[in-house]
Amino acid sequence: MDESRNAVQRLKHGDIGGLEILVTRHQVRAVRTAFLILQDETAAQDVAQETFLRIHQHIHQFDDRLPFEPYLLKSVVHAALNHARHNAKFTSLDGNPAEVESLLDGADQPEAQVEARELSQEILHALSNLSPRQRAVIVQRYYLEMSEKEMSEHMQAAPGTIKWLLNTARARLRDLLRTERSSQ
Repeated sequence: MDESRNAVQRLKHGDIGGLEILVTRHQVRAVRTAFLILQDETAAQDVAQETFLRIHQHIHQFDDRLPFEPYLLKSVVHAALNHARHNAKFTSLDGNPAEVESLLDGADQPEAQVEARELSQEILHALSNLSPRQRAVIVQRYYLEMSEKEMSEHMQAAPGTIKWLLNTARARLRDLLRTERSSQ
């Protein structure tokens, strides 16, 4: 039994130490996921914390035969979208690009590392200009590696709607990246 599954079992039996294990193990990825959608570090931390608390309150509904992390990250995406809708504000990442640099794999060559950092900054800047819903589908598809079917189930939307959202978000992202590169 892996550590997360054991922690879920402990939590289901009333041992709050199980929640501590889950938070320790998954908090960084949960905050990163929320940050990619909200682009606000404080809000991302709040969303991740609220998601862990909500999971704790409803842990008996979780099927512990399933892996915990995908369930958590889908919950974080949902909570981040709700937060974005509720607050309806967009925040730029221009002031803090280092927050998400770790999303791109480091390269061995210094030139490749510089190019990867520049590309990361360009992508983050372009993501900041997408709507929260567009950012969510990009994060789910490319950072969480969810299939369109999983996205459809999670967002409770028809598969055609998910394809449309992805195509629209990718087209907007391509346009933003082209504009950014042409202005350099």
